[in-house]
Amino acid sequence: MLEEFLWVEKYRPKTIEETILPVELKSVFQQFVDQKNIPNLLLSGSAGVGKTTVARAMLEELGCDYIIINGSNEGRLIDTLRNGILNFASSVSLSGGRKYVILDEADYMNAQSIQPALRNFMEEFSKNCGFILTCNYKNRIIEPLHSRCSVVDFKISKKDMAKLAMQFMKRVNFILNTENVKYESAVIAEVIQKHFPDWRRVLNELQRYAATGSIDSGILANMQDISIKELVDLLKDKNFTEIRKWVANNPDYDQNEIYRKLYEQACNFLEATAVAQLVLIIAKYQYQAAFCANAEINLVACLTEVMKDCEFQ
Repeated sequence: MLEEFLWVEKYRPKTIEETILPVELKSVFQQFVDQKNIPNLLLSGSAGVGKTTVARAMLEELGCDYIIINGSNEGRLIDTLRNGILNFASSVSLSGGRKYVILDEADYMNAQSIQPALRNFMEEFSKNCGFILTCNYKNRIIEPLHSRCSVVDFKISKKDMAKLAMQFMKRVNFILNTENVKYESAVIAEVIQKHFPDWRRVLNELQRYAATGSIDSGILANMQDISIKELVDLLKDKNFTEIRKWVANNPDYDQNEIYRKLYEQACNFLEATAVAQLVLIIAKYQYQAAFCANAEINLVACLTEVMKDCEFQ
């Protein structure tokens, strides 16, 4: 089974106590479990921070019947609402308690058609079925859904970062020892620091590196920070063809890091008056990246706009 192969599924926390969250946030969810009353929830936060894991852990602790629906599959979502959710929400739970629907990536749902339809479902089946929505961008969720849910933001303050990273380090050590993978602690710490707080990304990366049987300093060559000097030179030369090739030839680069590097180094290659323009361009395309059909095309479009509209030194 896939869940037995993927570490993110195999070692997914089964209780709120097992989750890695700031104390204040964990106490909120633990209170829902202790009171055996989970309201409609809108869980908002960055990718991989544990929103779906928390939703599943609460429901499994209470023994609730639940289904998970991915909101990004918009092509079939209306049919799923009309059939799957209707049949599930309208029937009596075998466990005798309240049923729940987890709507993952709810911010992908169309705000003109699907989200209003969901609002009606939440009202119609409120006595029998609860809803837990997860999203990266809560501003893409319509206000009527906000008002029907308790909104919880997965925010990690600076004072909590080191503590949570250490907790996750211990969790990763346990996983690697269980899987009989040899590792260097310093390398694990660097992977965690690079992707914090995206726990899912950390585990997926480590599982990929562990395919060789060990995780040591040899993998650090694959983790080096992106150098954008070549890309900047191509932008200066307005060489669109080579820009497209650069993007195509570097598919493993984290595109968020590319946006970040351009943002951080803008003053080194742009005229002062053009830096603000670049910030606006990056903000637009980085936002679009979460919802676009093809991330490569979106990045090329961003670089094209920078090439055309920004004045280089």
